[in-house]
Amino acid sequence: VLAYAAGLPLAAGAFAAGMGCALATGYLREHSRVKEDTVMGVVFSGMFGLGIVLFSFVETELHLDHILFGDILGLTWPDVGETALIAAIVLAFVGLLRRDLLVCAFDATHARAIGLPVRFYHYGLLAVLSLAIVGALKSVGIILAVAMLIAPGAIAFLLTRRFEAMLAAAVAVAAACSFLGVYLSFFIDSAPAPTIVVLMTLVFVAAFTRSRTATRAAGS
Repeated sequence: VLAYAAGLPLAAGAFAAGMGCALATGYLREHSRVKEDTVMGVVFSGMFGLGIVLFSFVETELHLDHILFGDILGLTWPDVGETALIAAIVLAFVGLLRRDLLVCAFDATHARAIGLPVRFYHYGLLAVLSLAIVGALKSVGIILAVAMLIAPGAIAFLLTRRFEAMLAAAVAVAAACSFLGVYLSFFIDSAPAPTIVVLMTLVFVAAFTRSRTATRAAGS
């Protein structure tokens, strides 16, 4: 909102706000006993509320629904190029550093013992998370972007136990649900972004049911 009022690109303001959230989350996590997911929930929801309050004081032609739920059918080619660039940066970071990130995420003490820069990877991961949210902002909005960040990973976690396989499964689920969601929204006359999230939710329910069934079968 402040970036728009200052005449700056919306993506620049979104990235600055995302980085602020990431730094605040990392700092509070290191200097408090509160768990990281709780800290992220408090910080991101607080920044979201602040943005809505500031939006009410700024006169703009930008509709609030486009910020909250995106406008995937209204994307321009520059928007697509910007999203592709962000996707390439995130893919390069995760792809090149996936093994180090895996060690830091599951055993930070061991990572420090073998000389890995745990703090760099921690804040770097938060930074690319902010970038991913910025990339999804124009297409699906700030609210549904959170669902699209969480759901594919959760589905992949239920389908496989190997980290590399989880990455591939999450990408495949996200791509398939995005394509089918946009295609289906045309026939049922609904907004594309919520339709995509609904499909991801259905896939998650199916994956959860399959996982529970397999667990019970193995136990019996």
